[in-house]
Amino acid sequence: MEQLLFFFVAFCAVASAVYFVFARNPLYAILGLIATMFSISGMYILLNAQFLGIVQIIVYTGAIMVLFLYILMMLNLKKEDEAKKQNLMKFIGIFSAGLLLVGILGAFRGLKLGTVTGNIDGSVGLTKNLGRLLFNEYVLPFELASLLILAGIVGAVLIGKKDL
Repeated sequence: MEQLLFFFVAFCAVASAVYFVFARNPLYAILGLIATMFSISGMYILLNAQFLGIVQIIVYTGAIMVLFLYILMMLNLKKEDEAKKQNLMKFIGIFSAGLLLVGILGAFRGLKLGTVTGNIDGSVGLTKNLGRLLFNEYVLPFELASLLILAGIVGAVLIGKKDL
């Protein structure tokens, strides 16, 4: 049953990603991307990586996608386009809420005591193990990523600065 739920969430992620790519309206494309991010978070939770699932929701869906929507709303879209597809917006909202519900149900399903069969390592998905892995085995890619982020910040400041 858990595998079937995972495949359903994965199918929703792929379907919403395809919708994101082929949507003609940028607002609907961003909403498709938000649905994709929620689906990926649900897959993380189903794979017993709760920390990554919550970070996915908070950072990507909560912060970056809201920033995308804010910028898109500043573009002053035509009111005729918004009035025509209000039902589609309701469907996308219900679809996103359904994906979130599936992720939450998957997380709560793993909390039932006495239902686990087989050998399952309880340390999988813990932040302590993730930190150990990042700072021992993957320290070079971690530091290179931090340098890349620093270069992006410096570039953004230089582009944003008017006088040099």
